[in-house]
Amino acid sequence: MGGCRDFAHLAITLCRELNMPLRYANGFMGAIGVPADPSPMDYNAWVEVYLDGRWFTVDARHNQPRIGRILVARGRDDSDIPLFSTFGSH
Repeated sequence: MGGCRDFAHLAITLCRELNMPLRYANGFMGAIGVPADPSPMDYNAWVEVYLDGRWFTVDARHNQPRIGRILVARGRDDSDIPLFSTFGSH
């Protein structure tokens, strides 16, 4: 089973094949207004698609409207806005 980033990248690939303008977004998403989940998560990735003059949020993982997204970053894909990046020896 893939995670939210996997589903977002699949949606990006499919939408770009249809020449739809879109952007990758990530941020925090709580469990407001949805049934309790045994494996809750707070950081999430989603896609924003530009249609008819405005941006629409598409969450390919949850496939339902969600309340309380807190946007952290937007980019073309995950390489533009990684969760973290490091340089040098660790």
